[in-house]
Amino acid sequence: MIEPVSPEAPQLRGRVLMSQDWRDVTFLHWAVDPALVADRMPAGVRPDVLEGRTYVGLIPFRMVDAGFGRGPGIPWAGTFLETNVRLYSVDDTGRRGIVFLSLDTDRALVVAGARAGFGVPYRWARMRHRSAGGEHTYDARLRWPGTRASSHVVVRPGAAREPTELDHFLSARWGLHTRWGGRTLYVPNHHEPWPVHDAEVVALEDGLMASVGLPGLADRAPDHVGFSPGVHTDFGFPVDARRPR
Repeated sequence: MIEPVSPEAPQLRGRVLMSQDWRDVTFLHWAVDPALVADRMPAGVRPDVLEGRTYVGLIPFRMVDAGFGRGPGIPWAGTFLETNVRLYSVDDTGRRGIVFLSLDTDRALVVAGARAGFGVPYRWARMRHRSAGGEHTYDARLRWPGTRASSHVVVRPGAAREPTELDHFLSARWGLHTRWGGRTLYVPNHHEPWPVHDAEVVALEDGLMASVGLPGLADRAPDHVGFSPGVHTDFGFPVDARRPR
């Protein structure tokens, strides 16, 4: 049975693996046919859909005070910029999650640790975030590995809004799916419901989605735009995605 989309996260079971704050988060999403991304899912996982469509997300934000367990954030290495390209997933047990196609950050140490420890596709990039004049500007340029690509996003956040069904579908995700060590893993997380604001896209020039095999999306306006000041998040330990809940 698939879990209903709910803004309330289930409680984590067992110990907390890591905690972090996600701040100044911009949500840009494009609706696509699920068949376009079905082959990007780990074994036992398929695209999650709403009204017959799934979504590709381009999500720039600031990571703040990431640390192990419930301890303090790691100095320097625990605060960095990130932009991820992601898909929305559901596994055969019914758990909804996220599948990352890329996670770009300006901390090479984070790239090495995350790729080795969890198999998630972190990449090293030059990045910059500016907040001025009521606008947020995010810039990224890949350094390693693979192709050259860059992204430039400027948004102007507006008033807080009552989250829509689509807002909940895209943001109420209580874990991620990843393939590691020959198994599909589910890494649970817990955070309060996202506070969502309206946002206007002022500028968008992106090559990150094309760099992971999804060209052309940035040539059209996003189908979903939002902004959030952020949430605090705790991650649990990975489990086999085939394990019954």
